[in-house]
Amino acid sequence: MSADVKRALVVEDEPGIASVCSRILTGEGFLTEIAVNGKVALDMVKEGKNRYELCLIDIRTPQMNGVELYQHLEEEYPGAVDKIIFTTGDVMSGNLGQFLERVNRPYLPKPFTPAELKAVVRKAMDGR
Repeated sequence: MSADVKRALVVEDEPGIASVCSRILTGEGFLTEIAVNGKVALDMVKEGKNRYELCLIDIRTPQMNGVELYQHLEEEYPGAVDKIIFTTGDVMSGNLGQFLERVNRPYLPKPFTPAELKAVVRKAMDGR
């Protein structure tokens, strides 16, 4: 594999959304891997696959949600947190809004369009 290949991790439990995100990111030049929840994603990172230039994380996944995944990454792999973009179907209220404000990471409310995903990814990648 070429050293200039960008890798992205999509953490999404809805297969249709995961597939669309993967296709869009592939079109943006990423080699994508999909994790169905935060636990699987954390295991992938721990297996030495922490070479992701981007992590697209759904906040609401079973077994381990995006907030919990973020907290694990923040403690164990602090360099990974500046690569995260969150997605959420939740209304921005209460603890979730406070969490997103605290971590200051980009997020996309669901449903989002392919153009919106491309725009937030390009902005995140340009900001490094």
